[in-house]
Amino acid sequence: MNFTEIENQIEDQLKTVIDPELGSNIVELGMVKSVKVTEDKVEVSIDLTTLGCPLRNEIQNGIKAACSPLVDGRQIKVNWAEMNAQQKDMTMRTARKNLAESSATRVSETTRIIAIASGKGGVGKSSVSANLAVALANSGQRVGFIDADIWGYSIPKMLGITQRLQAGRKPEGSNKPLLVPSQKILGAGSIDLVSMGLLADDESNALMWRGLMLNRAVQHFCEDVDWNTNLDTLIIDLPPGTGDVAMGVAQLLPRAEVLVVTTPSKAAQRVAVRAVSMAQKSNLRVLGVIENMSYLLTPNGERIEVFSSGGGATLAQECNLELIAQIPINPDIADGEDFDNLSVLSEQKTKDAFDLVLDHLETTKAPEMKGCSTRLVEQMEQMFDQ
Repeated sequence: MNFTEIENQIEDQLKTVIDPELGSNIVELGMVKSVKVTEDKVEVSIDLTTLGCPLRNEIQNGIKAACSPLVDGRQIKVNWAEMNAQQKDMTMRTARKNLAESSATRVSETTRIIAIASGKGGVGKSSVSANLAVALANSGQRVGFIDADIWGYSIPKMLGITQRLQAGRKPEGSNKPLLVPSQKILGAGSIDLVSMGLLADDESNALMWRGLMLNRAVQHFCEDVDWNTNLDTLIIDLPPGTGDVAMGVAQLLPRAEVLVVTTPSKAAQRVAVRAVSMAQKSNLRVLGVIENMSYLLTPNGERIEVFSSGGGATLAQECNLELIAQIPINPDIADGEDFDNLSVLSEQKTKDAFDLVLDHLETTKAPEMKGCSTRLVEQMEQMFDQ
């Protein structure tokens, strides 16, 4: 057998090596730059999205295991290099496409998915999520809501939803019933909610769960809930930070878009940069920044910047994003927000701020890739990008 045949066989065998983070094989992802066989050695050259990839050893072990049956006693050497920007873009496009095609979630392809993220707790991320859901529903949308803050669920109380999640129909070929979201009707719109708060027997009990359990809970909310196929928007209230749940959502729902919430505080802004970075590294589209608790408006019209100023604008500028809205502090809800006095319902300045968010969501909708002309435009844009 000549060296070229061995090289072809090895490259074919490398299709069994899966990048553990991107979920596709390293050949399909364009990571295998070359395979070179000599009398005493097999060299496999791999391009990584980043040379500092923490999973490099795992990929190397997979390569050696895949090559071993074919090398006939030759030494196996793996050479590493880093992709350029264009290669990274193509790799991430492939990974996202594969994830989307393999996803078993019951969220309709026509539903827009918006995840609300923050770098740290205490910035009012869940409050923003709840207000946004209500604003969308009041505009006539059918809104789904995943309360993915598994440890710190608060959305049921904010939305005034107390109905427990119920078992519904059994899908064809399964003996396991789907969960039916709890619903709140708002005018012409509605909110369908799933939350641990609608499953837990006692909301005062702490959930002592680690990463895998948390991810599994979010996976259930995506795969085992009978989501309405006519949902317009699905809101996901992520836990603060950049941990397991946020990364799990990126893998389960790779078409999700992200809004990042911060406050005027420079300390909150510096931490929020990590939430933007996490989303971008997961190849999620970041729609912009919302600055919460921007100012307090006194009864006589004086504007007081309680938590300093500039954090949202600085974050947006640093990350090349748009500062979409600045939401004021509402002193009427200082003791805890509930549906009767959600800011978007009870305070005009807050309603105006969320109107800006709704306008931004409308203007940033991705084009539907149905018409030939739209596909041609995308192809032209890709050509110019190259």
